[in-house]
Amino acid sequence: METETDKIPHRGHELLNVLARLGGSARNAQIAQVMNVSEETVRRLIKGLAQAGKVERVHGGTYLRGSADTPMYSGALEQNAVEKTQIARAVLDHVIDGMTIFINVGSTTTYVAEQLRDRKSLIVVTNSITSVAALADHNDNRVFMAGGEIQPAERGTFGSATEEFAAQFSYDLVIFGSDAISANQGFLASNPAEASLTRVIIKQSQLALVAADSRKFNRRAPIVACTPDHVTHLITDAPPDPALQLALNDWGVEVHIAHKLSRK
Repeated sequence: METETDKIPHRGHELLNVLARLGGSARNAQIAQVMNVSEETVRRLIKGLAQAGKVERVHGGTYLRGSADTPMYSGALEQNAVEKTQIARAVLDHVIDGMTIFINVGSTTTYVAEQLRDRKSLIVVTNSITSVAALADHNDNRVFMAGGEIQPAERGTFGSATEEFAAQFSYDLVIFGSDAISANQGFLASNPAEASLTRVIIKQSQLALVAADSRKFNRRAPIVACTPDHVTHLITDAPPDPALQLALNDWGVEVHIAHKLSRK
């Protein structure tokens, strides 16, 4: 008797394998990049896989049914997709072909990695599985995955091995997100391992860019990610309020509003 699995085409099985390699979930654009097909092809395959009960669809992305990673993807990555795309496109203005860069894990940096496919000959160091998938073997990029313990919910590596590997490089630019931005404490994180890695890589770079949407303004998170005056640029989708803007000015952080940059 033919099962639903038997009805899945070869490309459908390939897509399931890609999702598994990406930690159980991914944006459709990333799946298309890895499979070297159009996003329309990915959407068509996903529709059939969803009918077969193999995947669940969310806005702009897909996750394997039963994946432990589901909460993280269907939450942060799905939220504010338009704003995060605008921010990612604005980040691209700060990246020059041939740069050596570090990209940290995060929902907004996932969008950034997709946009960075427009650059070439980059040396990219990252602890993000999705960034590796987006940039490796493309446009003469050299991509280095910082080893360490994988945290599935973050789809990235953390720990002393990750930090030691990342510290071997001298970066032109590091790109990371922030769970909260406070006029009193600066750039904050929820994951202590992520904050620890941020403090290591920021010392190795000429420029440090935070990509974060305006929902992060004046929120709270338990860990200080780095000394705020080590950040050189903040790219966001809306202007900070006067108190936060004053603090950013005092720290020497240049604020760029994404929608203005993307219309140049």
